[in-house]
Amino acid sequence: MVLKAFFPTCCVSTDSGLLVGRWVPEQSSAVVLAVLHFPFIPIQVKQLLAQVRQASQVGVAVLGTWCHCRQEPEESLGRFLESLGAVFPHEPWLRLCRERGGTFWSCEATHRQAPTAPGAPGEDQVMLIFYDQRQVLLSQLHLPTVLPDRQAGATTASTGGLAAVFDTVARSEVLFRSDRFDEGPVRLSHWQSEGVEASILAELARRASGPICLLLASLLSLVSAVSACRVFKLWPLSFLGSKLSTCEQLRHRLEHLTLIFSTRKAENPAQLMRKANTVASVLLDVALGLMLLSWLHGRSRIGHLADALVPVADHVAEELQHLLQWLMGAPAGLKMNRALDQVLGRFFLYHIHLWISYIHLMSPFVEHILWHVGLSACLGLTVALSLLSDIIALLTFHIYCFYVYGARLYCLKIHGLSSLWRLFRGKKWNVLRQRVDSCSYDLDQLFIGTLLFTILLFLLPTTALYYLVFTLLRLLVVAVQGLIHLLVDLINSLPLYSLGLRLCRPYRLAGSEPWRPEATGLCSSALGFSGLGSLNCRPGAKRGKVRGTRSQQGGHHPFRVLRHEAGRPLRLLMQINPLPYSRVVHTYRLPSCGCHPKHSWGALCRKLFLGELIYPWRQRGDKQD
Repeated sequence: MVLKAFFPTCCVSTDSGLLVGRWVPEQSSAVVLAVLHFPFIPIQVKQLLAQVRQASQVGVAVLGTWCHCRQEPEESLGRFLESLGAVFPHEPWLRLCRERGGTFWSCEATHRQAPTAPGAPGEDQVMLIFYDQRQVLLSQLHLPTVLPDRQAGATTASTGGLAAVFDTVARSEVLFRSDRFDEGPVRLSHWQSEGVEASILAELARRASGPICLLLASLLSLVSAVSACRVFKLWPLSFLGSKLSTCEQLRHRLEHLTLIFSTRKAENPAQLMRKANTVASVLLDVALGLMLLSWLHGRSRIGHLADALVPVADHVAEELQHLLQWLMGAPAGLKMNRALDQVLGRFFLYHIHLWISYIHLMSPFVEHILWHVGLSACLGLTVALSLLSDIIALLTFHIYCFYVYGARLYCLKIHGLSSLWRLFRGKKWNVLRQRVDSCSYDLDQLFIGTLLFTILLFLLPTTALYYLVFTLLRLLVVAVQGLIHLLVDLINSLPLYSLGLRLCRPYRLAGSEPWRPEATGLCSSALGFSGLGSLNCRPGAKRGKVRGTRSQQGGHHPFRVLRHEAGRPLRLLMQINPLPYSRVVHTYRLPSCGCHPKHSWGALCRKLFLGELIYPWRQRGDKQD
């Protein structure tokens, strides 16, 4: 049997001692966490290991001996280390030795109990795998998703060994709190042996963040209580709060701030990462908002916008008037129903006249309104964009009214024609059973139905033309609002902190893609590790030094062969494969309050054809009107 010994790279140059770590019987692996140096008292070592086991819930024990041959005689040191196996019994007992010069290593695993099967060897082959303890401790392992051509059991088995290593190192953090400056009875070597990593600024910020977060959390709870008052639940305020994008964004930002300044400790790394991403998203939003605020209030740009807004509104209204006059004539040579055409045209022209009067009435206050709107950018760019979307909705309210009038009239005629068409065929719609049933009609009903069907059919082209024109205008406005909402949703949901970690410290987000050893030419008998995949041995397997290559999935292999010679143990270096950027965004994407289409393109086209009102950017959970 081949045993795997995971050895930290920070301990390759340390003095001789005992190997402290965890034995994983399911994977036949030994994860070495630290090296215990001489001199020591065995009872104190056992007490330390008991404390670590109680604090970390990890079965930490003495796995074997570590011998670094520098100047001391190898034979006497070997006999002394072998005698320690009786003090710290463990099955199997590992013996790792680095010879002079550091080129040759010897790895052995012995069983003190007699073999159960006759002829079974008393020693197992050991494969030595080096790993960076600091990177493994600080990283977070992401298990791979099940591919379509693989089974879930095979994927789980292929990542079990790596998950055990990451889990053991992460839960044994209490073992790394002692360094060589401690005056304790036990001296250990690990990644923090030269001194525990710390920062005075980080410690001061951590101590000061408690009272500040408690104060801000109290203020935010007060704001939430005020917003939940019954006054805001009355009909006009509740209706505006549910329709305005600015109110939705403010509620979303209030939830973010409540999460940021919450005094509850994160229960797992996923919650901690979400909190960090939320902080980064809010900071970026506020920074972009302040940049927009400084740009708007510089060089009197708000005054220029106010002076240009009213002429633009007048120009749009004039273009709509010209469009209606064109529809009231013979648009594109089409002969319309003159009476209905004149009625609809004058009806819409009267609405445009009311809208122009409203714009001129509000023109003296436009600059003050824009000035206060610009101040909202200090709350974040998303709030300013949401307010811009609401302003566009208010400025194009007349287009929305035209669309609703045309859609209702067109929908009424479509439903009337479909009902009268069923009358011709002797059918009717059963409301209770929601189906079409047969029905017998008398002569008067058929005569009246024929007249109504003829009238609606000849009036349909005029109504359909008005409906088509105003639907296109409405879709243009909706497209502009949709782009604004997509930008707001991008700022709200983009995991900036996770992307920054992936860019600057890629080992913090570790991917665990299954590795196929055939890519490097090593057979499974030489590896013997289920976490590296499975493969049948084939002749001509590579020997000697092999460099790490890329897998068929595009990423680097998690193991690189350092040295592989006949008669010597195989030595590998475990490398942390960073998570792909696409999976980082998919895994850590923040929930947003964005409005998303509820229907597919086919359902949207069907609604447009039948004249049903569409609300493609409704808030989630809202009911259709």
